[in-house]
Amino acid sequence: MRIATAQYQSNMNKSLQLNQERLSKLTQQMAEGKRLLVPSDDPIDSVRISRLQREEAALTQYRDNIATVKIRLTKTESYMSSMVNNITSGRDQIVWALDGANTPDDLKAMISPLRALRDSLAFSANTVDQEGSYLFSGTRTSAKTMEYDPKAAPGKRYEFGGNPNEQHVVVGNGLTQVANENMKGLEVLLNDLDAAIDWLDKGNLDVNNPDTRTRLVTTLGSLDTALDLVSGKIAVLGGTQKILDTLAANHGNVSLSNQMAITEIGQLDMGVAATELNGYSTALQATYKAYGRIGTLSLFSAL
Repeated sequence: MRIATAQYQSNMNKSLQLNQERLSKLTQQMAEGKRLLVPSDDPIDSVRISRLQREEAALTQYRDNIATVKIRLTKTESYMSSMVNNITSGRDQIVWALDGANTPDDLKAMISPLRALRDSLAFSANTVDQEGSYLFSGTRTSAKTMEYDPKAAPGKRYEFGGNPNEQHVVVGNGLTQVANENMKGLEVLLNDLDAAIDWLDKGNLDVNNPDTRTRLVTTLGSLDTALDLVSGKIAVLGGTQKILDTLAANHGNVSLSNQMAITEIGQLDMGVAATELNGYSTALQATYKAYGRIGTLSLFSAL
């Protein structure tokens, strides 16, 4: 059977091109260490890897969110701890003020530390982050937490300017975590401290006077209420951070499992690839030699 020269050359070119493409692809796979370069290499495993990669992207976002929330909660907790220390110190001051042996001068001397306590609590409550947002204003982060009106009467100058709404951050599949705090209720203590300071500033007071004792006892009650408020929030923050630590560790374990699965599914077997590469190289060399040899032959060569 005779084969036309053009047909023969076309078949040889196709064979050379096919072997060259296989060799080139295998070389690329070995260079990247990947078995799947395009989805068509293995549609089923490509879908599996795609799903794992989507889950891995979600886990990465969850872990980033957890890290961000933890930083914010840690900062919030530190400010609250400072408030607790100040409130405890103020409580000791009022308890001492209620001692019936105190003189009018003793009561007068308490004004300065109580004023420092009031201002320190107001300053801490109005803490802002690096972006200028108020930490304790709920979701109204642009509003000052404790508004102060100097024209108002003592005991009514402080007002909570935020809201008690919660900001939820996604930290897992179907899981959210509150990332903000508010200081609603602290304005009561600030107003009672302000009223107590104004009362003590009148001077020449008898600590055993019913009105004076009522004023001090009211302030002591506000200090206890505020102490319970802030301490309770700190306890919740501590528990929340432990939960976030556990959740982050779980996400890390799942992520490691996903990465191992992605590697196992998509990794190239170098031993098999090397054998195939050698086979394709040998076939390609043989094709070139055959093509070159046959190209020198003609019908007259057999005569």
